[in-house]
Parts: sequence; C-alpha cells; structure tokens
Amino acid sequence: MKIGHNPDTANALTQAAAAKQQAKAPAPAAQDAAKDAPRTAAAGVPVTLSQAARSMDVARGASDFDAGKVKAVKSAIEKGTFKVDAEAVADKLLANASETLLRSRG
Repeated sequence: MKIGHNPDTANALTQAAAAKQQAKAPAPAAQDAAKDAPRTAAAGVPVTLSQAARSMDVARGASDFDAGKVKAVKSAIEKGTFKVDAEAVADKLLANASETLLRSRG
C-alpha cells in the first residue's frame, strides 16, 4: 500500500471495475466453451495454455494466499503495532534482483 493511499477510494474503484467487468462477462455457457479454446491477447495473437500451465496457475493461486495471516497483519496495522522487518525486506529485494539478473544473462 502506498503512503497516503486511501483504502476506501481503492475499494470503491475496485468494486466499480469488478461491476464493469461483470457486465462485459460472457454468459456461463460461453465461458465453459471458452475454457478449452485458445486465448487471444490484446493484440489479437492467439495464445494456448497447456494443461500443465493451467494446473500450475490453479495450484499457485491456492497456496499463495493465507487469509489468517492477512487478517492478523490487518489487525496489527489497525492497532498500530505492525512492525516492518527492514532486514527481511532488504534480503528479499536483493534475492529478487539477483534472480532477475541471472535470468537476463542466460
């Protein structure tokens, strides 16, 4: 979250975007048919996901979110007791930068 960011405004914008997206969503029968069809990128280039890629996306989404941890952090922030571990943040930033550099080389 950015400093000075108003979460109420963000929630309103998110809800408005979700409502707009839902209005554009195809009928459920069309969604079922589209699951196995190739996906089209914004530029009109067809993209096909393998079954392995689809299963990775589903598995990753389920394990990346811990509702209990989110609730605990939110509560700590509201109470003013949340402490940022600057060393852990710095370590993760350096690890991510290192990984990005290694990928770009080869």
